Amino acid sequence: MGYVYWPYETLKRLCRDVFAALGFTPDECGIITDVLLTSDLYGIESHGMQRMVRYHKGIEKGMIHPKAKPAVVHETPVSAVVDGNDGMGQLIGHFSMELAIKKAKESGVGIVSARNSNHYGIAGYYAKMACDAGLIGFSCTNSEAIMVPTFGRLAMLGSNPIAVAMPADPYPFLYDASTTVVTRGKLEMYNKMEKPLPEGWALDKNGHPSTDAPDVLANIVAKNGGGIMPLGGSGEVLGSHKGYGFGMLCEIFSSILSLGMTSNKAMQGSKGGICHGFAAIDPAIFGDADAIRTHFSTFLAEVRESPKAEGAAQIYTHGEKEVFAMEQRLKEGIPVNENTMVEVFDFCAFAHIDPAAYFGDYAPGEKGKVFGGNY
Repeated sequence: MGYVYWPYETLKRLCRDVFAALGFTPDECGIITDVLLTSDLYGIESHGMQRMVRYHKGIEKGMIHPKAKPAVVHETPVSAVVDGNDGMGQLIGHFSMELAIKKAKESGVGIVSARNSNHYGIAGYYAKMACDAGLIGFSCTNSEAIMVPTFGRLAMLGSNPIAVAMPADPYPFLYDASTTVVTRGKLEMYNKMEKPLPEGWALDKNGHPSTDAPDVLANIVAKNGGGIMPLGGSGEVLGSHKGYGFGMLCEIFSSILSLGMTSNKAMQGSKGGICHGFAAIDPAIFGDADAIRTHFSTFLAEVRESPKAEGAAQIYTHGEKEVFAMEQRLKEGIPVNENTMVEVFDFCAFAHIDPAAYFGDYAPGEKGKVFGGNY
């Protein structure tokens, strides 16, 4: 299947209207939309419009409660536990990081662990919230079990991404990566494109390497065994135990400290149970914050300007590609897979929204329209 390109403002208007029709307040719609489309602008297709179907099904099945509000259930001057009450993950994530930022501004450090949530989008969004406030930001989340532990054959941990952001010039440092080789969303994209998975990504139900996306995804859902490899693959030679360990660290800051559901218990029946971790740190507790920023910026520049491998044109520092991708996509449009568009149309029908009001001639049943057409 191919791709269609849409202006950022078109997708923004659609997302806000769909979530408003489902009962979210204007402010809540703005937060959800910003998290979703930031992912697409960064070039992280697996967590942008592609995720609309997940929220559609979550709300339809009663797993996500549009009226739910997060609540603080335990608190100290530097920490808190938030109960998301089965609400929308983006709203729980935004609430929790705002709380961590507030504590960091007051006490130098703020650490928040959240439970009873749902999928919250890209972890980097929340880390960058703190970075935009002049702080060092950290965020992680568990998820439905998709990671098979080293030497195992049953998924026990989620993709469990970890994100860290820190102010720097000319753009901030932003590291955001799953602790699995890839995320489940990448498998879903290959499934939509009807392409075999690359070698080294996934395992079948017996713990053997597999390139069959539909089979791996079906086994994850049915808990039959198999799933995605940790960073480093399935054995210790290339460091599988390191990715597995990073995933466990994420579990500690999300599900363990909050007393929430661990990945192997999450997303079962009508319960999401996803847990998140957040931290904000004021660099000023270590001295001159401006000097620290300058020091870090100098090092990042030295890394980018260091000798390139033969045939390589550029060394990137974390967050740099996202800056370039955002600039390009704001100008040229956001690519959306045609199969994802079918899911978007289904979500529109569920929310009683007319997709023609946003996509014009590109209506259900029509294919091949591209950016520059009639919206």
